[in-house]
Amino acid sequence: MSSPAPFSRYEFMIAWRYLRARRAEGGVSVMTWISLIGIALGVMALIATLAVRAGFRAEFVDTILGANAHSTVYMMPQRVETEFTDDVYVVPGRFQDYDAMAARLAEVPGVTRTAAIIRGQVMATANDSSNVAEVYGVSLADLKAMPRIVDPATSTGNVEDFGRGIAIGSGIARELAVEIGDKLRLIAPEGARTPFGTTPRVNTYEVTYIFSAGRYDIDRTRIYMPLAEAQSYFNREGVADEVEIYVTDPEQIDDWTLPLLRAAGEGAQVWNWRDSSGSFLAALDMEDDVMFVILSVLVLIASMNITSGLIMLVKNKGRDIGILRTMGLTEGAVLRVFFLCGAFTGVIGTLAGVILGVLLALNVDSIMAGLNALTGGGAWQPEVRGIYRLPAELRAWDIFRAVALSLALSFIVTIFPARRAARMNPVEALRYE
Repeated sequence: MSSPAPFSRYEFMIAWRYLRARRAEGGVSVMTWISLIGIALGVMALIATLAVRAGFRAEFVDTILGANAHSTVYMMPQRVETEFTDDVYVVPGRFQDYDAMAARLAEVPGVTRTAAIIRGQVMATANDSSNVAEVYGVSLADLKAMPRIVDPATSTGNVEDFGRGIAIGSGIARELAVEIGDKLRLIAPEGARTPFGTTPRVNTYEVTYIFSAGRYDIDRTRIYMPLAEAQSYFNREGVADEVEIYVTDPEQIDDWTLPLLRAAGEGAQVWNWRDSSGSFLAALDMEDDVMFVILSVLVLIASMNITSGLIMLVKNKGRDIGILRTMGLTEGAVLRVFFLCGAFTGVIGTLAGVILGVLLALNVDSIMAGLNALTGGGAWQPEVRGIYRLPAELRAWDIFRAVALSLALSFIVTIFPARRAARMNPVEALRYE
């Protein structure tokens, strides 16, 4: 007669019976509940934290790519000697034939769009208030191609009116108290050239469009101006400061650096979005790993309660173990019975933690809104974090590794007390019964 297969139905039945036993029957239901709740809370915290970290990174990257170029090509500054003296001064590098350069860069495989731009610093003033701003001279078509800038849900005004005015960030509009149709005075240090030198240029423009890019620093400092007007305003007639590049896969933007340098020619340099934000993203990735390790320790501590509960269960069930062994149960069968007792706790706690973690991640916006209401807006400060909201992004990989970690720890810590039960001598267990 062959022995039953491992993990047979009766082993599950005995394990479930022991797990549900009342304390008066020698069970450890209180310890079981403590273990289950601890594992559930640990898995919930792990899943919610990973979701928030993933959402924060995705939102941060999306605000970068939604309002900025994936890569930028510019010319190196040139050193020029004066004709009659030995003085040397540096001239900023600019593109003379920028349309041809943009067309040449657009031919690089994987490049979806190019745009020549003008960039300059100004002082924006209105209503007795002022703010430092960075002006981008772009065409209407290029402005409309920026998803974060032309989002109807977060913008005010008609983007088609851009040709007769300027577009400003919501932060500038708020600080200077301007709305659509109001006038904004821009003061540039490099203005009109006179026999006495260069004087600041002061122009007044109508605000025709107000946008919110989702980034506090962008909304507070950025102004868009029609390209031709920016060339005239900053004394850049017939030239462009940079050529912006947009590619099919921004996450792999480093793969385009060499092809863009070859297409741009001698004296050109490439600066992509990873160069400007790579250190911050690397810090986020490191924090993700650290948080995973820290929360894994919490799950391990919760799992250790399973060991305590099983040791007590084995001690209380010594008589039962002796009877089961005399009835023919092998050491392996007894080990599997008590292993299943711990495994049940780990599996149920993990499932509960997954459900709670997913619910917490899906409602993190509402939770943060409530905390902000209670703290008067101090729970989330856009000027510190950069973005306006705390998003959460549930990823299958994050849920999988949280579940795998919890189950693995639960199964591992169960082995020691289960082996202790399996090695118990039935004669010794029944000697005093």
